[in-house]
Amino acid sequence: MTGTYAQRIGMDESVVFPGESRGLHPKEITIAEMLKENGYATGCFGKWHLGDQKPFLPLAQGFDDYFGIPYSNDMWPGNKRGNPVTNRGPYEPLPVIRGSEAVAYVSDGADQSLLCEVVTDEAIKFIKQHHDEPFFCYIPHSYIHYPHFARPEIMNRAEGDPIRANIEEVDDSVGHILKTLRELKLDKNTLVIFTSDNGGREIGPLRGRKGGPKYEGHMRVPTLTWWPETIPAGVSTQAIATTVDLLPTFAKLTGAQAPKDRMIDGKDVLDLLLGKPNAKSPHQVLHYETEGVRRGDWKIVQYDVKGKGTIKELYNLKTDPGERQNLATEHPAILTELSSLLALHAARIAGDTRPAGFVKNAKPILTKHGDLPRLRDYMGLPDTKTGSPAD
Repeated sequence: MTGTYAQRIGMDESVVFPGESRGLHPKEITIAEMLKENGYATGCFGKWHLGDQKPFLPLAQGFDDYFGIPYSNDMWPGNKRGNPVTNRGPYEPLPVIRGSEAVAYVSDGADQSLLCEVVTDEAIKFIKQHHDEPFFCYIPHSYIHYPHFARPEIMNRAEGDPIRANIEEVDDSVGHILKTLRELKLDKNTLVIFTSDNGGREIGPLRGRKGGPKYEGHMRVPTLTWWPETIPAGVSTQAIATTVDLLPTFAKLTGAQAPKDRMIDGKDVLDLLLGKPNAKSPHQVLHYETEGVRRGDWKIVQYDVKGKGTIKELYNLKTDPGERQNLATEHPAILTELSSLLALHAARIAGDTRPAGFVKNAKPILTKHGDLPRLRDYMGLPDTKTGSPAD
């Protein structure tokens, strides 16, 4: 959202929990604020997760419209581990927010099974409402984050696999949105980007998964771009880009003014996203937070092990994309050089940070659902009795 490493703006180390006093500082400039200043309508539909207190919610961060949940869908009463911020267990009711107010709550698995569909419908309404003006529509789906629930017809299509069902429903969502753009004759004037915020479970040959050391399975994600008659079909690139590049890239594309009064870590990668021939990455060095660094084909993964201190591993991603062969012993000079680059990056981050936002007397949006309707009742949808099992 800010074109900036999370560690630089106090949003690292752990996710924001319900009722936490911390959130994205209101003085940070988001993609939405930048584009809104340039005449764009802005909408966010789905999981926000940058703070659930009102000064941190999307309408305070540059969005004209918001509908969704303010944090992960696993932060709900079905998660018996409890909220580590409020020290209560289980979690408080999971609110559904319209604008900045709770209008419903996610009551059970049947409501969880609607989260993709209702968010997609709201995004499509926004697109139709603003089809005759520039718009930025941000759709951070809750799926395929656990718990995994799906409606019976979708579970049947997925042969009883709830994770597959969630993946296929996200695919449905993309299809509905692209169809809408075609029907409104906006497809040739709209850039669509599909990507993820982190790796998931096991991704092909890649080592690691969400969490843990910064192996490629943790950090590398697929990215697809779509813009008929502007982006050639079937083009791919191995050049490196990151999600912090989106803000400066959108500034370049739209003629908006990116912030110049603060450090922006992202770079313009428009040529990469547009599939330009021989487009090169602007990143000579890529940082995996402060626990990994890549230059060219070489990468260090660094982590601490209790009783052993700091472990440094060296991999050549060209010959070993699965990071199975640690070459630290064979190439000590490269290990030393990359270690120095990583230490320099950590020092630069430490020397130029901006604080997260904090509020006093923070509390969860809901402690009880009170008179709020269940999500399916609020949306006027049938009372589906069966959700799929959660994990």
